[in-house]
Amino acid sequence: MQEQRRLAEANNQTAAWKKFGPYLTERQWGTVREDYSADGNAWDFITHDMARGYAYRWGEEGLAGLSDDQQQLCFGVGLWNGVDPLLKERLYGLTNGQGNHGEDVKEQYYYLDSTPTHSYMKMLYKYPQQAFPYEDLCAENARRSRLEPEYELLDTGIFKENRYFDVFVEYAKAGPDDVLIRITAHNRGPEAATLHVLPQLWFRNTWAWGYDDRKPELRQARPDRVEARHHALGQYQLYCERPGALLFCDNETNPKLLGRKAGWGSYWKDGINDYVVRRHRKAVNPAQRGTKAAAHYTLTIAPGESQQVRLRLSQPAHEAPFADFDQIFAERQQEADVFYDCVQEGVASPDARAVQRQAFAGMLWSKQYYYYDVSQWLDGDPNWPAPQGARQRGRNSTWRHLHNADIISMPDKWEYPWYAAWDLAFHCLPLAMLDASFAKQQLRLLTQDGYLHPNGQMPAYEWKFEDVNAPVHAWATWRVYQMDRKLNGGQGDTQFLEAVFQKLVMTFTWWVNRKDRDERNIFEGGFLGMDNIGVFDRSAPLPTGGKIEQSDGTSWMAMFSLNLMRMALELAKTNPVYQEMASKFFEHFLYIAHAMTLGGGGEFNLWDEQDQFYYDVLHMPDDSRERLRIRSMVGLIPLFAVEVIEDELLEAVPQFTARAWWLVQHRPHLAALVSRWQEPGKGARHLLSLMRRNRLKSVLTRMLDETEFLSDYGIRSLSRYHLEHPYEYHTAEDSFEVRYVAGEAESDMFGGNSNWRGPVWFPVNYLIIESLQRLHSYYDNSFKVEYPTGSGQLYNLSQVADALSERLAKLLLKDETGRRPAFGPAGPLQDDPHFRDYLLFHEFFHGDDGHGLGASHQTGWTGLVVRLLQQRSKTEA
Repeated sequence: MQEQRRLAEANNQTAAWKKFGPYLTERQWGTVREDYSADGNAWDFITHDMARGYAYRWGEEGLAGLSDDQQQLCFGVGLWNGVDPLLKERLYGLTNGQGNHGEDVKEQYYYLDSTPTHSYMKMLYKYPQQAFPYEDLCAENARRSRLEPEYELLDTGIFKENRYFDVFVEYAKAGPDDVLIRITAHNRGPEAATLHVLPQLWFRNTWAWGYDDRKPELRQARPDRVEARHHALGQYQLYCERPGALLFCDNETNPKLLGRKAGWGSYWKDGINDYVVRRHRKAVNPAQRGTKAAAHYTLTIAPGESQQVRLRLSQPAHEAPFADFDQIFAERQQEADVFYDCVQEGVASPDARAVQRQAFAGMLWSKQYYYYDVSQWLDGDPNWPAPQGARQRGRNSTWRHLHNADIISMPDKWEYPWYAAWDLAFHCLPLAMLDASFAKQQLRLLTQDGYLHPNGQMPAYEWKFEDVNAPVHAWATWRVYQMDRKLNGGQGDTQFLEAVFQKLVMTFTWWVNRKDRDERNIFEGGFLGMDNIGVFDRSAPLPTGGKIEQSDGTSWMAMFSLNLMRMALELAKTNPVYQEMASKFFEHFLYIAHAMTLGGGGEFNLWDEQDQFYYDVLHMPDDSRERLRIRSMVGLIPLFAVEVIEDELLEAVPQFTARAWWLVQHRPHLAALVSRWQEPGKGARHLLSLMRRNRLKSVLTRMLDETEFLSDYGIRSLSRYHLEHPYEYHTAEDSFEVRYVAGEAESDMFGGNSNWRGPVWFPVNYLIIESLQRLHSYYDNSFKVEYPTGSGQLYNLSQVADALSERLAKLLLKDETGRRPAFGPAGPLQDDPHFRDYLLFHEFFHGDDGHGLGASHQTGWTGLVVRLLQQRSKTEA
């Protein structure tokens, strides 16, 4: 297959098929990297309104954009409907302080297709024909309280009577340096309408900061051609089929944005915007040169009709650049279909295939060039005033080593245009189904010197690198290794496994030294990515003083121990030295299991015998302790610490096996806590788990209860029990409450833009499913539970896992009436033929009715649905 050949050439570095890709972010404004303010208010330092005329320091943004892998040369689409106050060059959304539920993109767009090498890509943007309702969106969301839903673009009525354009942007590669671009605008409205289409080419500004003054240049070579010259990239041509005009300005900040006078003879970044929208004829360079250019097309489109704009960005010269244009597009589309026919083998349902393919597209479109040098950011640049001194003690000031300049998989490129450590780990499983080499590279990335802190801490996310995400990197590394080994006929990439393992040992040590202050193997951790799940902000000083001994933090570390143990056992097959490392992590797992169950002689352990559930424990300054009896995902995470080891493996690692048996025999107080290590299960296997049979059954009974955790669409993050029985905690000064909230957050903890107090979240549901599958591989049919609780129907754990997969998958699949639960109530998303088959992958989902919430394009981890759909197809077969 041609795409597989290209992928092999790209990964073997024999042809740079990945050189150009969708590496532009969708929002560079309002990011930490671009924030040089005195108060650290990134959202207000560069606003959406300023963005059209502000030259960025660390990256570029664009609509349906493309760039090279160092983001030196960028391409994006500009649109104007003739009435908007500005060109549509970037996506609009509300900042964290403007939205009634935090930051939120207010646009309607979809990623529809992409191959791993980006040899073919397709995206859809829906552009209103009336003035875009910027002020209405901002004002109405400001008026609404947290108890009301967000006010979305569809709610404004802007799409009524279908008065909008469907703008499809497609890319097809003729070669690594030869990209064909097709923009197709459909008028969905009842009357003819005019659309200005402005394909734009520009250079990222690398010359203004005082390090390299070599300035690239764009110039008009012919009336239909822009020539791009760059000292590192070389020379490219943008061929434009029959443009109305070519417009040029510079990717330089307009001084008016900084309160300064703008001199004559300069053509700022917003020059093309001012020329088209404001008709300022002197805003563009009459010499037809600069560092930003656009081809201007004015299309008048009849109702129900469409028109196309064709371009070609190429390093090789072409005498007839459009002669083979349609043929190349047809070939790349057909090759993409062949590639996905192979990937989706066994997925019979056309709807499931469509969901899966668009989820893959979202994953691939969410790659981004991420550039951030914290040392330079803290100190400032030679050609610009130095930042204020407080910056040296502020955000990320202890991360001077961090220097990132890579293509990274993002949670999404508008609301989260920066990587997050645990999000990235989850991304790598779907990505490995398409491009295992890229998935492995992503997992290695965060453990490299320019990322991992010298003390071993993994960077959490741009707003606060020193915060702590759940340590799932080892789990993802082991799973991707297994997937890659299977794809390679049983040959595992032990070099990759060993490289990541060595660095993760440093991270494990950091956790032990920093998050177990009392050295009792009970861990804190902080918020761990589950923003408002607790009664207190777990990453801030507690109002009571003291600390929280976390059931989830401790369980994550038990899981981390088992993941590292399993990786070490794999490496020990060829290097016996790793048997000692495996023994270390096996023993550490036992100590954590003991601490969770019998901490303080059983007086303040994390397991509650009365409720048969795990809770966090509040450890007060006077050394007293109190369980925080909140039935939440925190108490289900102990399920994740499970590993099954076969006798065949134990025979291959005799030193580890001898040490394990010694511990079991001579430390019976530890061995008694580990579920059935001494008793071979199905196929002579041994189980390592935090829960023995009775405790496991108790937790699953609560988890599978539809009045508690079990929703029609997966496992809720908080038990529905807390709807009628909210948890309350009182101090002398204040009261705190945790109540079941199925939808958007009613609290402003962590900005209030996500909610772990009721909705369904894909990543933890995925881990629950996988844990049940591993437990079944040990117990087989000897362990069954009621599903749902109280139904009288007994399921083995594999069947329970399949049933939960089914509930999650149906969030996005059409039901018997043709509707998708994630799309919410009736409306265009459910009923309109120009909406209903385009998928959105939300950050989380309503715990009762399943409609999508939070970030609307977070295929980062909701993209895990591709794995569930693949497993589902095998189960059906």
